Amino acid sequence: MAQETQMLKGLLQGCILAILSAGEMYGYIIVESLKNYGFADINEATVYPILTRLEKQGLLRYDKRPSELGPPRKYYNITDAGLNELKLFRDCWNDISGKVNTIIKEIL
Repeated sequence: MAQETQMLKGLLQGCILAILSAGEMYGYIIVESLKNYGFADINEATVYPILTRLEKQGLLRYDKRPSELGPPRKYYNITDAGLNELKLFRDCWNDISGKVNTIIKEIL
């Protein structure tokens, strides 16, 4: 299970960048988007540390805006560096998933 968790964290970084490439949004909406794409077990405790890491790496930036329901919200945007990282992620994913799928089809 630990191996799955580590693998998932790396994949979620790319998925979050992809989601944000469609437009800005705040953390809760990112979590809900991931759930809508089938990551049903994902929650804020998983996503927020990834957002912080991506922001520290310069792949995302955020603006704080007032919220009617509580404290200000951070609205995240992907940076140019984030778009470059997303392209690298996409290329890497296509390469690796193609190889894994080939092995699985040939063996199973």
